[in-house]
Amino acid sequence: MDTGTGPSRPRETAGTFGSLRIRNYRLFATAAAISNTGTWMARIAQDWLVFSLTGSSFAVGVTTALQFLPMLLFGLYGGVIADRYPKRRILLCTQAALGLLGLALAVLALSGAVRVWQVYTVAFMVGAVIVVDNPTRQTFVVEMVGPAGVRNAVSLNSASFQVSRLVGPAVAGIVITTLSIGWAFLINGLSFLAPFAGLLLMRTSELHAVEPVPRGRGQLREGLRYVAGKPELIRPIVLVGFVGTFSLNFPIWLSAFANKVFHGGAGTYGLLNSLMAVGAVIGALLAARHGRTQLRLLLIGALLFGMIEVVAALAPVFWFFAVLMVPVGAFGLAFNTTANTIVQLASDSGMRGRVMSLYMLVFLGGVPIGGPLTGWVTDACGPRIGFLTGGLIAAGASLGVGGTAIRMGRLRLRWNLRPGRGRTLLSVELRDKGSGAGRSCTAAPGNSAGSARAT
Repeated sequence: MDTGTGPSRPRETAGTFGSLRIRNYRLFATAAAISNTGTWMARIAQDWLVFSLTGSSFAVGVTTALQFLPMLLFGLYGGVIADRYPKRRILLCTQAALGLLGLALAVLALSGAVRVWQVYTVAFMVGAVIVVDNPTRQTFVVEMVGPAGVRNAVSLNSASFQVSRLVGPAVAGIVITTLSIGWAFLINGLSFLAPFAGLLLMRTSELHAVEPVPRGRGQLREGLRYVAGKPELIRPIVLVGFVGTFSLNFPIWLSAFANKVFHGGAGTYGLLNSLMAVGAVIGALLAARHGRTQLRLLLIGALLFGMIEVVAALAPVFWFFAVLMVPVGAFGLAFNTTANTIVQLASDSGMRGRVMSLYMLVFLGGVPIGGPLTGWVTDACGPRIGFLTGGLIAAGASLGVGGTAIRMGRLRLRWNLRPGRGRTLLSVELRDKGSGAGRSCTAAPGNSAGSARAT
């Protein structure tokens, strides 16, 4: 349980944009939108700079790998730091560090003295800062909005990130073309002034403050044992691991579909990415509006996400494939938001940083494994088989985790055919641990085949 001084405010966070009624979160979200746009600008500029310096796509891949490497090596330790120190203070340090690294790269690029090894070094250092920033940022959401507002706030964060994903690369292209690549890095570095100022302007008395965990030996192992002993954490983390590793490799699939299946070019690839980003924004806003966060919703979301990927893999014409990118983006984002919220709310406040660092390690750490495997399948068997495989794995993982939950009594299916006693055909109960009561989801005639209503 959180021991914060701020009260829970479920009414204040109700509605699609409910969390924005909270001043501290409003500062955080506004600043994040600015810095996320700068980050996407820097990502485009960094890739273009490395390619310009080397003429090698492999070198671009090395830059990306170096930015992920600290997460793979030290990711779990970031959660220990997030639990040990006040989160607002940590974020002030990480935002300052990210801003200075962005400005350093800007100076190198604007001076004309930049070398590829310097870009590699900055990329690795940015990754090292993100090791601490990521779990701290994730868990700080609870302190700003309280447990009742977590799902709404996480969803709005995701929507903001996706909008920045649309705006940032476009602005980067204009800046690089009209000014120079160094200006894109400069804007990114300056963009971190927004979250730094936002954190300073927050009213600390309104935070749901969590007591930092005292320094001690074995805290990393303690966090791993904690997760291992809680099935309500293991299930979403395992599901996220499968989906993140094998079912979210869209750069590989969309580029292959655009080029090899539909015989398009960079414009086609960009359109598909934009449609998926639009779907992700829609999914985030719908998730923000939907207040319930349950295991069954996560399982249904993963199942539908996988099924839509399967249908998209078999799409016979371009327009049908392109239209399907919108629900793919929507269900993918809703799945990620639901999983994130479930894991945060199922964690004790003193463990939340370590739990979220494991969650992010599983989610992001699968990229170096799933990317090459997915690329190999796509090259060897074709884009359709590669995409189909990813969809089947997502759907299969959902069924597997759901089956495990049913066997352990966490979920219960109940057929309820009773003429004259209502229209209920199937009840899916989410049972609370240690009690015989459960919350049910019923499917009834008159609704769509996949619909459900909480009772």
